[in-house]
Amino acid sequence: MQDKRKIFLDSNVVIYAYCINRADKQKKAKQLFAERTVVISTQVLQEMANTLYKKFNVDFNTIRSLLNECVRNASAVHVNTQETIIKASVIAEVYRFSFYDSLIISSALEEDCNILYTEDLQHNQVIENKLKIINPFL
Repeated sequence: MQDKRKIFLDSNVVIYAYCINRADKQKKAKQLFAERTVVISTQVLQEMANTLYKKFNVDFNTIRSLLNECVRNASAVHVNTQETIIKASVIAEVYRFSFYDSLIISSALEEDCNILYTEDLQHNQVIENKLKIINPFL
């Protein structure tokens, strides 16, 4: 049965869903896709494509296939807007996160997600009393 809470997956978590050399993390990432209402953003897709190409030497035909699969498995894909970017600058200033991490957080907040799954930020931190950051691999 699918959990109705909306979650946002950062690119590192999404990449693990396709990473066969880390079976433990792959299993957990795939489980998140299967059991939750998952939101990703165009930024996540961009980072995924870049990482697959640059770090894992995946060809673009395969990358396109994986991007299509990822979009099919997500419940929604958030497109960053001017408001997303402005909000990200505020988050970066207040919380001292990188701008790109702040864009992920801003997207998750705009999509009314309860949880952001990522390895990149502080586990259990709550942003704006709305969004809890969870490292799913701990």
